[in-house]
Amino acid sequence: MMTPEELLTTTRTVRKRLDLERPVPLDLVKHCIQVALQAPSGSNTQRWQWLVVTDVDQRAALGEIYRRACEEYLASPNAAGKLFADDPERAQVQQRVGDSVAYLADRMGDVPVLVVPCLETASSELPPGNQAGLWASLLPAVWSFMLAARSVTLGTAWTTLHLKYEQEAAEVLGLPKNVHQAALIPTAFYTGDTFKPAARQPLDEVLHLDRW
Repeated sequence: MMTPEELLTTTRTVRKRLDLERPVPLDLVKHCIQVALQAPSGSNTQRWQWLVVTDVDQRAALGEIYRRACEEYLASPNAAGKLFADDPERAQVQQRVGDSVAYLADRMGDVPVLVVPCLETASSELPPGNQAGLWASLLPAVWSFMLAARSVTLGTAWTTLHLKYEQEAAEVLGLPKNVHQAALIPTAFYTGDTFKPAARQPLDEVLHLDRW
């Protein structure tokens, strides 16, 4: 059993180590979503909806949308593998991230389970104003799902590139116009043993007390 600190520091983005061959029991995914439903929700509205995609054709269709969006992303100057080029040590890490992004793009449709968390609103248009508050009623639950998945030896990756073609994905999923996608979470058992904490910026470089 992992401690909370171990869980929080070893929940990694999993791309190359997703097991594409091993089926994932639906009850295990449901368990993780059940845990996620304990996340906070503004005014206790609980407007989250969760699509769990296991059908081969549905996964292939979403995978192709993601592959196309990712191809465009990887060709852009903002692709992960092109960032921090003036820092040799960090550039190496970024290039590995870029490679893993490309790897997943070619295999997204083969991942056994694709989870699409969504936010249901009163109309087809997102309300104006505080978008941070709006999405804060869903995104903590998505992270809770990923933590719960990690605790039962499932790997996940938070991806949003497919949202460039959000309407196409909505048509594949049969979404009503007032249901908005937040992410596409590939979910599978992972290969290998476990994960370690990742390298991060020193706390002193990002911490501000009282004022900037």
